[in-house]
Amino acid sequence: MRVIFAGTPEFAARALAALIAAGHTVPLVLTQPDRPAGRGMKPNPSAVKQLAVEHGLPVLQPTSLKDAQVQAALVEADADAMVVAAYGLLLPQAVLDIPRHGCLNIHASLLPRWRGAAPIQRALLAGDRETGITIMQMDAGLDTGAMLLRATLPIDGNDTAQTLHDKLAALSAEAIVEALQRLAQGGLREEAQNEAQATYAAKLHKSEALLDWNKSAPELDRAVRAYNPFPVASARLNGEAIRIWKAKPVAEAAGTPGEIVKVGRDGILVGCGEGALLVEEVQKAGGKRLAVAQFLAGNPLQPGQRFDA
Repeated sequence: MRVIFAGTPEFAARALAALIAAGHTVPLVLTQPDRPAGRGMKPNPSAVKQLAVEHGLPVLQPTSLKDAQVQAALVEADADAMVVAAYGLLLPQAVLDIPRHGCLNIHASLLPRWRGAAPIQRALLAGDRETGITIMQMDAGLDTGAMLLRATLPIDGNDTAQTLHDKLAALSAEAIVEALQRLAQGGLREEAQNEAQATYAAKLHKSEALLDWNKSAPELDRAVRAYNPFPVASARLNGEAIRIWKAKPVAEAAGTPGEIVKVGRDGILVGCGEGALLVEEVQKAGGKRLAVAQFLAGNPLQPGQRFDA
């Protein structure tokens, strides 16, 4: 099939690589404009652009899809379908109508649960036991289109947003290839989403990553994993921000919320509203990410100290 691809980060690049490997013709790739990054703040191409260039695919990087020249390029691509994955721009109805079979979106949740920008993190925060990939027919709404294919994935108790992202990226690559194969054979069936079951995955903000020790240890464990690698869970100790990269809940009651109950090479045990959290990997502002044993060598702590409220 002739497939226009629209996507930006690594998650999307995995899907594009799968389409190329499956033998689909990609006449045009859309991705976000290069963004300044690194110490020199030089323009940095997206993962999708890098892959497209490697394969000699035409790339467009518009700031809007309402532009008449951009839409003309999409028409000229003469596509059977457009595949969209974490692209970052809204598709107006005029664009949705261009490909013969419309636009198919790869969404990292089991719709209608977790529509929106941060489905992976919200699933972890909520304690969901499974997630997955939904291939849907795009419409003018926010992740509201008819579902065409769903693939499920269990959420492991040790999953972080990064590990779950990687698993879902691999699953999305398989799912979109299967969906296009079925589409070519006329075997895709549309299923309307149940609006009563819809939930919204709001965009992540750095402010929400500050841990509230009044919450239970399991809730804080999920927060640490959901905010890894961004924006990274944090707490304040003696007025200084400490990033918490890794921790695990301890069921036994221990101390008051925020109180350091025990300090050892295996971790810093901190009291919570219910249970306790064993903090295992931390990072000071401007410092390196360290296992607690390394951190304590230069930052001794004592039981009875507490994280700031």
